[in-house]
Amino acid sequence: FSSLRFSTEESHQFQSIWWSADGKCVAINEELFKEEVLGWGGTQCVFGMNSMKNFLQQMNLYGFTKQRQDFHRSASLPDFLAEEAAASAHSQILYYYNPSFQRDHPHLLASCKRR
Repeated sequence: FSSLRFSTEESHQFQSIWWSADGKCVAINEELFKEEVLGWGGTQCVFGMNSMKNFLQQMNLYGFTKQRQDFHRSASLPDFLAEEAAASAHSQILYYYNPSFQRDHPHLLASCKRR
């Protein structure tokens, strides 16, 4: 899965994938990623596949695990409802972690191998 080579530096080429604030997780906007990255074909094909399912299977084979994002809920009903709406919009964001794939430690990438 040699095409899974993200830059450890910030890149603005894609809007659908980015580092988490701490640089330890990759955040993926699933719908935009399907269009922006997996939708490319021919010589511009980034990962050699166009299926999100196949992409996530490859992530798993390379030791990435899906991370849950916990949202703290407010006690008041209006605040709770607003947070629910925000969480619903946020649910399309997938977070994946691999201890060998961290923004500030590019030397670890050498140990990111297929299981």
